[in-house]
Amino acid sequence: MDPLIDHIVIDVRDRMEEGARRYRALGFTLTPLGKHSLGSANHLAILGRDYLELLGTDVPGGALRPDLAGFPVGLNGLVFLARESDQLQARQQARGVPVQGVLNFFRPVVYPDGSKADARFNVVRLDIAAAFDGRTYWCEHLTPEQVWRPEWQDHANGATGVARIVIAVRDPARQVALFTRIFGPAFLSEGPEGRRILKAGECAVEFVPHAAAQAELGAAAPDPAGRGDHMALLGLKVKDLAATEAVLRANGVAFASLPGRLRVPAAEAMNACIDFMA
Repeated sequence: MDPLIDHIVIDVRDRMEEGARRYRALGFTLTPLGKHSLGSANHLAILGRDYLELLGTDVPGGALRPDLAGFPVGLNGLVFLARESDQLQARQQARGVPVQGVLNFFRPVVYPDGSKADARFNVVRLDIAAAFDGRTYWCEHLTPEQVWRPEWQDHANGATGVARIVIAVRDPARQVALFTRIFGPAFLSEGPEGRRILKAGECAVEFVPHAAAQAELGAAAPDPAGRGDHMALLGLKVKDLAATEAVLRANGVAFASLPGRLRVPAAEAMNACIDFMA
């Protein structure tokens, strides 16, 4: 299937309370704390057809899920939408893509009226760091009605969807080779300064040479924390940039005003540089 972003993961490790506080200050409405059957916890910011996930443990100083333990606080998860996970896994394996078996799990959901249900998922994961120093996988929503709820989609900052991802890499050509094998060549193109761009619906996933990424982000860039190729920027489409700016100012969030966007430095957003885009 065509590449579409399902969600983006911001790892918060054992700093879940701080992560939720900071993202509420950014103007996001967050879902109540959820706990996966896999042993992790999360808050979500549900957008139009995709979402953000603050992922970690709700126990300060607590043990992390083993597949999360090796990653620092910050942007570490690039997740594509899946359907028919068994077939997706088989197709990718046939193309020589290093994917793992289908994993099924669930997360209990409690709604504002007190009613409860389980949100259920299948995921197909690339082998760790096959693409970059982070987690890349597909997510199939078996119960999407338990995730995309109107009461969770209205955000004070006006965010409506993921528009841009920048991944700082040493060798963009290596990324092109892998993602061409995954999705085919039609979705990949060349950009300025040696970058390569994967078109994923309305989102551009950019594989940018380290020097170009640093030149663009400057002091707003995240701390790589030992990562080589790493997710560096999350760009979000908003309804009204002036209204977004008002929310950030009211909540005391530092930002830079740039043409067509407001840039929140990584230090303000759990080591994730965020652009709010007109």
